[in-house]
Amino acid sequence: MSESNMPDRIEPNAGPRAGESPADYRQRMARLQAEALERRKQEISEQRSPTNTPADRIRIWERLHQLSLPPSPEHRLIAIIAADTGLSLEEVQAERRLRAAARTAAPIG
Repeated sequence: MSESNMPDRIEPNAGPRAGESPADYRQRMARLQAEALERRKQEISEQRSPTNTPADRIRIWERLHQLSLPPSPEHRLIAIIAADTGLSLEEVQAERRLRAAARTAAPIG
């Protein structure tokens, strides 16, 4: 979806729209914040959903936290990702190994 087609979004320092009353502005901001919170709750639910593959659940976690799955098998985030996604440590490690293999197999250039 292009930015021009996106529904109202909360933007930093966004003021009232032309002709919008202060009460309408507050109401619109409250609605946008509630919608954003609901989207986040839905994504948190999706990151634990057994209907999603481990890879999908990890990608959802990465998007929510704006972090990548660490390449190191000993990294402390591995356990946090497992707990947050409802996956076992072995499932997270398996995805980490798949990604590492893909990186080494990918041609450079």
